[in-house]
Amino acid sequence: MSIFLIGLVKNQLSSKQIAALKALAPNMEFVYTNDKEEIAKVIADVEIVAGYIPRDLTTKATSLRWYQQWGAGADWLGKHPEVAAMDFTLTSASGVHAVPISEHIFAFLLGHARLFRPALEAQMRGEWASNEAEIKQHSVELAHSTMLLIGVGAIGERTAKIAAAHEMEVIGLRRDPSIGCPHIERMVSSTELLTVLPEADFVVITAPLTAETKHMFNADAFAAMKSSAYIVNIGRGGIIDEQALVSALQNGSISGAGLDVFEQEPLPADSPLWSMQNVMITAHYSGLTPNYDSRAFEILLDNLRRYQSNQPLRNVVDKELGY
Repeated sequence: MSIFLIGLVKNQLSSKQIAALKALAPNMEFVYTNDKEEIAKVIADVEIVAGYIPRDLTTKATSLRWYQQWGAGADWLGKHPEVAAMDFTLTSASGVHAVPISEHIFAFLLGHARLFRPALEAQMRGEWASNEAEIKQHSVELAHSTMLLIGVGAIGERTAKIAAAHEMEVIGLRRDPSIGCPHIERMVSSTELLTVLPEADFVVITAPLTAETKHMFNADAFAAMKSSAYIVNIGRGGIIDEQALVSALQNGSISGAGLDVFEQEPLPADSPLWSMQNVMITAHYSGLTPNYDSRAFEILLDNLRRYQSNQPLRNVVDKELGY
């Protein structure tokens, strides 16, 4: 009998959710465990995986046909080419982050625009900080500004929708610029990055980390940006050359940054980013939400219906490209 392996902590799925899966796959044996030794015992007979399994055991899953990962990013494949070469379909939880991450992006943007960092620091000191001249000089408005959106997946699409509500003009950059998107006035390719960067008041990175996006934002990119521009990265830390970013922030090439992801995580204690007044840092939690598991489960359930009826699956990952 083929095995449906759910590599999640048991309490991530309710008994009702498990029953819904069993109803769709009555002829499969369900195994629920994240214990490596237990997974190793059954791995050769596993046909479907949902959740997480140890990377070194994946190559031993010789019967694997479909792997529904619980996360959205698949850049881990770059470190495991032996898994990418295997003959199975990988699907992601892409879209599960769209609400919390788009809101996190605007927390960064509005916090920067309305000078919340110095205000919060003044609050901690018990100080009434209301320097009208400073506020007029350094605050900005989102309305009628231009956002350059790097990556236009589910997160990017929702971010563009919210940006439009703020009366922002949005330029999108994606691998295939022929694919349009509501609320994005113009779509460009990565080859046009240095051309469009001078137009952007805000640059928001939501792209995955691939060979093409690795250090896309280097010294040349920061030099092309407005000195008043603000950058947000909630994609992957490796998309930005961190040393080049630090230099750009120190020399005033850009005005500031909101960062949720970093080249090395946790961000080292000696990183100069910690002490910069023009930087806001969160610890790679922009995608966390109490609704995460329920949304990921709905993707799994829908894909199981599709799998059982030989229909195309949602969120299929190109294992060579990594997304």
